[in-house]
Amino acid sequence: MNNFWLLIFLIFIGQTLGALIGIIRKPSKAILQWSLAFAASMMISITFLNLIPEALIFTTPLIIVLSFVFGVLTLVLAEKILPHFHPELFNNPDNSMAKSIAMLVVGMGLHNIPEGLAVGAGFAASSSLGIAIAISMTIQDVPENIAVIIPIYNYLKNRLTSFLLVAGTVLFQLFGFLFGFFVLKDANPAFIGMALAAAGGFMFHISIDELIPAAKINENKKLGWFGLISGFLVVLIVTLLTSQNLYKI
Repeated sequence: MNNFWLLIFLIFIGQTLGALIGIIRKPSKAILQWSLAFAASMMISITFLNLIPEALIFTTPLIIVLSFVFGVLTLVLAEKILPHFHPELFNNPDNSMAKSIAMLVVGMGLHNIPEGLAVGAGFAASSSLGIAIAISMTIQDVPENIAVIIPIYNYLKNRLTSFLLVAGTVLFQLFGFLFGFFVLKDANPAFIGMALAAAGGFMFHISIDELIPAAKINENKKLGWFGLISGFLVVLIVTLLTSQNLYKI
């Protein structure tokens, strides 16, 4: 139960810290580009270093592939109906300020559901996996929320309102976590494996379709590659430190 509340704390701190930093001190464009590449790399790394390997314990490779594809296609279809993480919404002359803010906040909230689901599914599979994913998510949520809150604050010119709008999207992530954990904790092992792989598909699509394009890596390739590599290394280190099966040197 102590680990359960630790995960709740990590979910809240990642979302609120990024929003807080973003309204206190606006980072440079270069830092924003690095942070988005960093966040994208972390989400991809969580998928293939944590979620997929753990899913292999619970179900077959074929089911994992199908579940992963299901996760990707689900978000592709969802984007046809609802917006996702796109700060570029503010550059669309057809959108009013209120509409742009609403679309970005709702999109960010929907983006947080699969993140919470990944933590919940991981925690249902094993305590160490849930903690590893939650720590990685907390780290990557900080730069991600910095990137989201800046355009909102630039329009609203109100720190408190901007902070509450962005930090409030943590409720979506909390919902994903609670749903994933309580639905899966007593579920059939094969279903847990499917959920882990599907969550990986969600996160992979978000990274490839939204975060990496927003990072505009081609504008500064060295910085972009540094963000991608550092994101991978952080997840690798967290995974190793939280693993219960490390070999003793």
